[in-house]
Amino acid sequence: MHTRPSPRRTRRPRPRATARLTATLFTAAALLVSACSSSGSSTTSAHDAADAVLAALPRATPSALSSYYTQQLKWRSCGVPGFQCATMKAPLDYAKPGSGDVRLAVSRKKATGKGKPLGSLLVNPGGPGGSAVGYLQSYAGVGYPADVRARYDMVAVDPRGVARSEPVECLDGRQMDTYAQTDLTPDDQQERNALVTADKKFAENCGAHSARLLRHVSTVEAARDMDILRAALGDQKLNYVGASYGTFLGATYAGLFPDRVGRVVLDGAMDPSLDAWQMTMDQTAGFETAFQAFAKDCVRHSDCPLGGKGTTPAQVGDHLKAFFRKLDQHPVPAGDAAGRKLGEALATTGVIAAMYDQAEWEQLREALSSAMKKNDGAGLLTLSDSYYERDANGHYSNLMMANAAVNCLDLPPAFTGPDQVQKALPAFEKASPVFGEGLAWAALNCAYWPVKATGEAHRIEAKGAAPLVVVGTTRDPATPYRWAQSLARQLSSARLLTYAGDGHTAYGRGSACIDTSINTYLLRGTPPSTGKRCS
Repeated sequence: MHTRPSPRRTRRPRPRATARLTATLFTAAALLVSACSSSGSSTTSAHDAADAVLAALPRATPSALSSYYTQQLKWRSCGVPGFQCATMKAPLDYAKPGSGDVRLAVSRKKATGKGKPLGSLLVNPGGPGGSAVGYLQSYAGVGYPADVRARYDMVAVDPRGVARSEPVECLDGRQMDTYAQTDLTPDDQQERNALVTADKKFAENCGAHSARLLRHVSTVEAARDMDILRAALGDQKLNYVGASYGTFLGATYAGLFPDRVGRVVLDGAMDPSLDAWQMTMDQTAGFETAFQAFAKDCVRHSDCPLGGKGTTPAQVGDHLKAFFRKLDQHPVPAGDAAGRKLGEALATTGVIAAMYDQAEWEQLREALSSAMKKNDGAGLLTLSDSYYERDANGHYSNLMMANAAVNCLDLPPAFTGPDQVQKALPAFEKASPVFGEGLAWAALNCAYWPVKATGEAHRIEAKGAAPLVVVGTTRDPATPYRWAQSLARQLSSARLLTYAGDGHTAYGRGSACIDTSINTYLLRGTPPSTGKRCS
């Protein structure tokens, strides 16, 4: 997957009043099934996706897995005050448990207050590729409501292939810098060839450096790992808060182990019934919706560099596209120690990064003003780097590498070659005049993946599960609201909780109505009323 605003990348936005975290983001209820297109490559027909349902696993634990389920975690100090860490083992291949293990990093913070303990609360910020351990230690373990932290042991596990859990590795920092700057709006055959070459090199390097892992980082396998962790923690049921991609992970767990579902919150929901093409198209439209909201807000401020009072959102978009085209030809200085300049690819990433959280719109206005009026791209480069988790020393986390590895294994590719992308461009540009072209080309990455997809689009019903809470935000750019509506309809016991507003995910981001509803559910087991809406 290209290291720029890429389809199917979803992560929880930063909590208000905190620094941007590893858990900060990312990759659709009218759509119940995967929509196919002559532009797409998915072999899942609409009829098949409507009929395909994730089947529950047998209730009895297979004897071949008993040693994993009965393992004792050895907790130790993490070096982060109040937190403990451990290493858990899981089978690399669940079909062949004796063929090797994968070691997973786990962290917890014990319940801090009085009152009846409620067991463990597992958290995941999304991605795929976001570090759940980093999220726990930086935010959830200290920033979740005190009442929740008082009653639950706060727990996280980095999914297989992610961060501390035997990470997928592909490119070093300098290679990632080059890759992140690859032009995603090719103007001619030479630039198309360069984009394809970059995708192929990324895929080949992942295959060369992480061959052992690449076939075994699927969401289904990660969900099965969570059940081993549940048992190792001594919990009868899994209590869980998953954001963004974490909702897909949590819903998958519910589908596999419906009888073990405890109190589960799925915030910023994904729709598992969509194929890669439709998911990419829906996200493209979602980012356009978010940009329209930003544009309306921007022109109300005197420092908006994209137009003033009376400027329409469409005109704001035209101004931004013109700026991107200018950067494509003439990148601007960005004060970067590695000598990078701000070109179109990095600027687009910076803008999209700010679409996840309306709290960053002011920063985006300032960054655009500096780039457009002062020829200073530092602000947009900072936003782009935070999106890709690149530090000041040029080191990247493995977020984007794990992101591609999981996405390309979970679903067949949206496109199998550049000709398909080219044919699809009119539809994507209609969905988003500003971002459509780049997001369509970004979806080409899985076409060259060295491992064939093992998953497919499917519905998740989780029949027999305890009530789950699905949360959707009406103007969410990365996980469009209709995805939450669709997932809530699929899950047999789900309650849909709606936040009418902007940004990606809703819990802990300023809505007392949302927070109270979720806290009540986590602490008392009482889900919100059917159709509850907050603003």
